Amino acid sequence: MTIPRLLIDDTLLLVVDVQGRLMPTLPDPDSLIAHSAILLQAASALELPAIVTEQYPKGLGATVPEVAQHIGSDTPVIEKTRFSAITPDVDARIRETDRDTILVCGIEAHICVLQSVLDLRAAGRDVFFCTDAISAGQPSQIPHAFRRMEAAGAVPTGILSALYELMADKQHPAFARCLGLAKAVRTS
Repeated sequence: MTIPRLLIDDTLLLVVDVQGRLMPTLPDPDSLIAHSAILLQAASALELPAIVTEQYPKGLGATVPEVAQHIGSDTPVIEKTRFSAITPDVDARIRETDRDTILVCGIEAHICVLQSVLDLRAAGRDVFFCTDAISAGQPSQIPHAFRRMEAAGAVPTGILSALYELMADKQHPAFARCLGLAKAVRTS
């Protein structure tokens, strides 16, 4: 039996719809924002490709500034109206990176995140979803979405677990920077 693993040479970060007008609906927007920003910083430190999506930004606003400031110059921000983030543009970008494992965070758990994870799994990709970096305006929907993602074969994880699994060794060149990010997770 093959066990899905987060491997640094095969993982891409997908940040789904962390947008301004959605924040007031979340139970703990500060945590979601901080954790999404930490994941983007970790992707940069570990040289992981990343993709950021925005659901109908004309109506829901852009990615919040606290997250947007950590989007690398080579990270596309892709607008969409489809609930799943796996649009033709996103799919093409994933294919360009030649990564088969996708680490997912964002909102809303039961809509855009869930549909993205289901589409990624249907395409045969390994998916890890960061439970501490996913939220929804209706918190009662989150456990159901997580169970459905897991039933589809996606793997729940947390930011700290993902960081350390990707580094694999204290000798990793980005260890000091990631340790700082790990400490930020503990305080957020």
